[in-house]
Amino acid sequence: MRTLEKQSIDRKARMKLEPVHKQYRAPEIRKNDYLEITPGFTMEEAMKEAARCLQCPKAPCVNACRVGNDIPLAMLLVEQGEFVRAAEVYRETNPLPEICGRVCPPDDSCAASCVLDKQGKGIDTRAIERFVTDYQRLHSGVPLPDKAPPTGKRVAVIGSGPSGLLVAEEALKAGHQVSVYDALPIPGGLLVYGIPGFKLEKDIVEWKIRWLEALGAEFITNTRIGEDISFDELFEPEMFDAIYLGTGAQTHARMGIEGENLGNIHDALDFINGANLPPSILPSGVEPLNSIGKRVAVIGGGDTATDCVRTALRLGAEQVTCYYRRTETEMPGNRIDRNYAEEEGASFEFLTAPIRFLDRSSDGHVDSMEMIRMELGEPDDSGRRRPIPIQGSEYSVEVEHVVLSIGFWADTFIPEQTEGIQLDRKGFIIVDPETGRTTRPGVFAGGDAVSGPELVSEALQLSRFAVAGILGYLNGE
Repeated sequence: MRTLEKQSIDRKARMKLEPVHKQYRAPEIRKNDYLEITPGFTMEEAMKEAARCLQCPKAPCVNACRVGNDIPLAMLLVEQGEFVRAAEVYRETNPLPEICGRVCPPDDSCAASCVLDKQGKGIDTRAIERFVTDYQRLHSGVPLPDKAPPTGKRVAVIGSGPSGLLVAEEALKAGHQVSVYDALPIPGGLLVYGIPGFKLEKDIVEWKIRWLEALGAEFITNTRIGEDISFDELFEPEMFDAIYLGTGAQTHARMGIEGENLGNIHDALDFINGANLPPSILPSGVEPLNSIGKRVAVIGGGDTATDCVRTALRLGAEQVTCYYRRTETEMPGNRIDRNYAEEEGASFEFLTAPIRFLDRSSDGHVDSMEMIRMELGEPDDSGRRRPIPIQGSEYSVEVEHVVLSIGFWADTFIPEQTEGIQLDRKGFIIVDPETGRTTRPGVFAGGDAVSGPELVSEALQLSRFAVAGILGYLNGE
């Protein structure tokens, strides 16, 4: 893949160079809007940061990248000011580099694997990926790729999140026709309806949708397969030759405790969407949120919980607390986003969980929570130590709104309406891991619908196996 001559790198000198730090908008300013909290690197900053790359022969950053970006080559190009060529390096392996450069967590990505990270000086590879791909998009444009001659074959992609977009792009390049169905009002899936604007502004997703339309994709929204169109209809003559299920994992888990259905208790994504999106594109049943009470509690420990905490602050809440039943060490969400939340005014309480929600005023809305303290026991199936309630440690917390962010399950609606598609015991679609084939011929699946909730880059990686399986199937393999 490398196209540049190897340069003589003085690694010892480069190791002494100091990192270039992105500029961030002040917390007291940024918590009043849904704009991204950093403008990213300038040209000079990107070049200076890339010039610290040691060009490691084994490149642990490449091994850590889920989509296999050639990061050292990109760094070399950026160092020389070749921003568009660097962007093309990322686009060879990643269909959504602008997005991954924003939403990949810094503590679980290529950046964290940089050998300089051990000195606290790891290269900000995410910010460089974001900069060069934005630069190309805004300055020279992203050219459409060559397409194979039309095959006459048609592919239906159900779900327009990251995995669905990848499958659509690769199938189009192979010469197939592609129609992408989504039950929501606009395409984008989780990228629109799960990630708040202060992490990913929606115009970037909209640009990618328009780019795919120019490539030949057809997007059909507000259409739920299995309800508006039966799944079997898709296999009728003159319809589709292969179907990809990229329906994600956005069904909220429930706590199953008293008072969970009281008013002002929100599911996480409904809360984020109600606050973050204009009313015209909200999912059915989700109400706009323009303000909120003074005291808000968020239950959970993942990245979505932190997104809800920061959203509550932007809605004007004065006291926002995230409650998690284990310690911070066991939290699945990344630490840097929690730092942002704390800078913006939130607090975190560990080893505590609600046991019931109360409506003491009898108006149908939650006004307090009964909590219990926890201690950690032996590890459970997740490998983390199991939280055990401490009897007699109960206490009450007054709240005006509660947001539940305790996990997500796959959307099982289509498999339950369709014969031949098997699920595992957790409701995720069973596939051949090498081809993405489900147990029904002609039907493939990938992304979170197969793996459970994962990073965008993880969904893209899984989808590559599925799209290879689809292309092989359509070629008669």
